[in-house]
Amino acid sequence: MTHKELKNNALKNSLVQKEYLKLEPEFTLLKEMLRARNKAGLSQAQIAERMGTKSPSITRLESSLSSGKHSPSLATIKKYLEALDYRLEIKVVHIQQQKV
Repeated sequence: MTHKELKNNALKNSLVQKEYLKLEPEFTLLKEMLRARNKAGLSQAQIAERMGTKSPSITRLESSLSSGKHSPSLATIKKYLEALDYRLEIKVVHIQQQKV
């Protein structure tokens, strides 16, 4: 069974789907951070150097957003993005606006 098949099967369960949707902002942020890093053509080690930290810290940062084991601070996320010449913008949206 592929990862995609496993995910699709799991998401058929309404409880799993509900919990998965709660993580959507973290998955979106991680996807955008990785997209920025890939676009910049930088390795984790190169970002770490720009941030004044070690490569394992960047590995933990990127994996924490997908695992939910650790919630990095906004300051850390901003520093990561600034090392890539990006900035973080946050938007607050009323939930009822999404229910169309």
